[in-house]
Amino acid sequence: MTKRVLLALDIADEASAVHLLKVAEAQASLLSAELHALLVVPTYNMPIVGSYFRPADEKGVLERARDALRDFLGTHAADPSGVKGHIAHGTIYDEIMSVANRIDSHVIVLGAHRPELSDYLLGPNAARVVRHARQSVYVVRPDTD
Repeated sequence: MTKRVLLALDIADEASAVHLLKVAEAQASLLSAELHALLVVPTYNMPIVGSYFRPADEKGVLERARDALRDFLGTHAADPSGVKGHIAHGTIYDEIMSVANRIDSHVIVLGAHRPELSDYLLGPNAARVVRHARQSVYVVRPDTD
C-alpha cells in the first residue's frame, strides 16, 4: 500500500510556502510516502464579487494557478518530478479534505498563519481541516528564522 502526504499550499507567501514544502518533504520521506501538493483557488462566495467575473475568467485563473504551482515546485522542491500537483476550486477547507479523501491521503500538512497580536489561534481553514478531516493533520507554524 502506497502512503500519501497531502500538502495544502498558499504560494502567495513564498517564504512560508517554501518552509511548509520542506516540512512536507521531510514527512513524506519519513513515511516513505508520495508527496501531493494542492493549491486551492477560492470561490467568489459573495454574489456581488462573483458578478464581476465572466465564466471564461475562471478557466484562466485555474490555468495560471496550475502554472504557478508547477513553477513553485520546479524552483523549490527537492525532486519536482516526485511531487504530484493538484489544483482545486472551491471552499478551501472543503477542497483540502475532498482531495485528501480522493487520493487516499494518510496525512495532511498545512500551515498556520503567523500569529499577530490579536490572533493566536489557527486560521479558519486550518481549524476546520483539523476538526473534520479523516486523516491526521500536521499543522506547521511559520519559520521564525
